[in-house]
Amino acid sequence: IFCLARSLEDLEERLGRMVVAQTRTRQPVTAAQLKVTGAMTALLRDAFQPNLVQTLEATPALVHGGPFANIAHGCNSVMATRAALGLADYVVTEAGFGADLGAEKFLDIKCRQAGLAPAAVVIVATVRALKMHGGVAQKDLGPENVAAVALGARNLVRHIENIKQFGVPAVVAINRFTSDTPAEIAAIEAACAEVGAHVHLCTHWANGSAGAVGLAEEVVRLAQEPSQFRPLYDSGLPLVDKIEAVATKIYRAGSVAIEPAARKKLAEFEALGYGDLPVCMAKTQYSFTADPTQRGAPEGFVLPVREVRLSAGAGFVVVLCGEVMTMPGLPSHPAAEDIFVDETGFIGGVF
Repeated sequence: IFCLARSLEDLEERLGRMVVAQTRTRQPVTAAQLKVTGAMTALLRDAFQPNLVQTLEATPALVHGGPFANIAHGCNSVMATRAALGLADYVVTEAGFGADLGAEKFLDIKCRQAGLAPAAVVIVATVRALKMHGGVAQKDLGPENVAAVALGARNLVRHIENIKQFGVPAVVAINRFTSDTPAEIAAIEAACAEVGAHVHLCTHWANGSAGAVGLAEEVVRLAQEPSQFRPLYDSGLPLVDKIEAVATKIYRAGSVAIEPAARKKLAEFEALGYGDLPVCMAKTQYSFTADPTQRGAPEGFVLPVREVRLSAGAGFVVVLCGEVMTMPGLPSHPAAEDIFVDETGFIGGVF
């Protein structure tokens, strides 16, 4: 709700649309009916203003919101994006995880609701990630393995093909690590060349912004090309058809298996007037499938849908695929444990 609201008034309306209960006749009870939207909006008023922060290189960035892309829509706030567009000639925003999750939701949910049309897309790839998609265990990612990179590049090609479906120009940014070898980089470049994708080697991991100047110039060039942006599916389609569109066109599933209870819920949502909402797929970020162990670019599989949930305030229907956890957890040693404030008020341990 917070991240998709276009204004304070829109935020209050969205808060009011939240379904908090049902009547005995199974009609939705909303927050607006409980007359609590004013109080909730008051609590969020200050937090709703985008945060202007300074990067390590003293450049401005707006950090505001950020739901996870595997269980929610994975984008920063519409308010921050619109503020940035009003302040800069070019705005770069992140969509979480792979293009099958964050990018699909950015394009099908955020852009659709906010009336945005991206000029270009950057698909970030690393040698290490493609090695994993090529079958290499995490503990063995260090040594050169060109064959695994070439095999894992099928995953990258799938993301490139998916972005093309939205009609937006794209470039692949290879985020080079110091351990990457020239042969491994060449394997990625060859895979991109086979599908006609723009590719740019970046060293910002080691060199900061200086290592991404060439990429920035390429993005500026791409942004001048015509963009034929279009969402993946029409908002008027039935909810089941929207689920199948994402599953078959983006994930490349052969079919979708929807649990009877979930299918009944979808019918109820449509009967209550929520059929025009987009779908927000909730699944593992490690695979195109609902199985995190299935790496690479599998196709023809069955995508299991076990549950659906209405997010009326946010404006989408959450579709839970497989055994996905909807409450993210922290690592065993979260960064917050290292942050401190000394007697002078200095904040340390952030970096």
